[in-house]
Amino acid sequence: MPHCEERYPYMKLSQIRFLQSCFLRSTFAYLAAAGLAASLCFSAQAQPAPNTAPDVLVLSNGDTLHGKFVNEIGGKVTFHSDPLGDVSIAWDKIKELHTTQKFAVLDKTVKLRGKKSEGQIPVGKLDVENQAVVVHADTTSPPPIPVKNAEYVIDFPTLNKQAFHEPGFLTGWNGAATAGATLVSATQNQYTVSGGVGLVRAVPTVAWLNPRNRTSFDFSGSFGKITQPGTPSIKSTILHGDAERDQYFSPRFFALAQTAFDHNFSQDLDLQEVYGGGFGWTAVKDPKQELDFKGTVQYEKQQFISAPGGANQNLIGSTFSAGYTLHLKLVTYTQGLAYIPAWNKVHAYSANETNTFAFPAYKNFSFSVGTLDSYLNDPPSTIPPTKRNSFQFTMGLTYAIKSKY
Repeated sequence: MPHCEERYPYMKLSQIRFLQSCFLRSTFAYLAAAGLAASLCFSAQAQPAPNTAPDVLVLSNGDTLHGKFVNEIGGKVTFHSDPLGDVSIAWDKIKELHTTQKFAVLDKTVKLRGKKSEGQIPVGKLDVENQAVVVHADTTSPPPIPVKNAEYVIDFPTLNKQAFHEPGFLTGWNGAATAGATLVSATQNQYTVSGGVGLVRAVPTVAWLNPRNRTSFDFSGSFGKITQPGTPSIKSTILHGDAERDQYFSPRFFALAQTAFDHNFSQDLDLQEVYGGGFGWTAVKDPKQELDFKGTVQYEKQQFISAPGGANQNLIGSTFSAGYTLHLKLVTYTQGLAYIPAWNKVHAYSANETNTFAFPAYKNFSFSVGTLDSYLNDPPSTIPPTKRNSFQFTMGLTYAIKSKY
């Protein structure tokens, strides 16, 4: 084969070598691209295709549904079928159930106690026959579980997150924010603004697991002012804030730590601080209503606006309270009662009551009506005399806060 110099006598040697190097680089690039395409094709063929086969549910009457098994909670199986949507069926109406995805089965005879319980929960594809659940685990399959003992059947990622993990600080909160205002312009000019926000996070956030802890924050405020030429202005300010942490020992019994702060200009109360702890009991709990009773021992400090320094008090006392919530289709009602005695100064007690009605309006918005009645038995002596009782009526627009976890 003749040399390039002989075949192309009109080209310089440097030009010929440059063309040779370009040809070699392009050849290597084409070979590399071909190899990469072949490896991608092979890996795509090697990966198993996702299982798109439907789950199968056979009813006791012989009818068969194809679709997706969702979960089983408290003896009710939820199954999704495209023609019917989500259907709820009791175990005794089911002859067979076969799933293509993995689920976790919670046996009611097994108690979940933290992260160590994770290995005790069988996880795998399910076959239900003869009123027994067979779990096909990746390792050793457990013995069949009677359906009467299968209290919950949940997809494992949901169970793992809810049962064995804590949400981040900014996730899992639910509650409401309310705002309202009044404006009057006449011989007297008057305005009042009020608002509040309440947030609660219960862990776990699902109702099918027993509660572990609950954290709540509340803040409410009302500010008003009346002015008239030639007369002193009259103002009213009522502020309240509190926080509480509950730690459950059982589904209905819990220990708690709490703090609260109050300011009420109408009662000459500059600041009342409360720090305490105690126990609580959930007397009633169902999807529509909940009733809690709480009792604490606490330190309480009262500071007044215009009273001499000796009127300020440091108290050792308690708070005995009750909280009730009722959810109906057209209204949500919330009531709170609290009696706060002082053990070292028996006359320095106080009490308060709150009532709120929220009427759904549009999506997350609702119209709310509420009252706040507070009583302070030991206000300082002032001129004119400070009234012991303070009553507030509010109306406003409420927005429901919903956070997913």
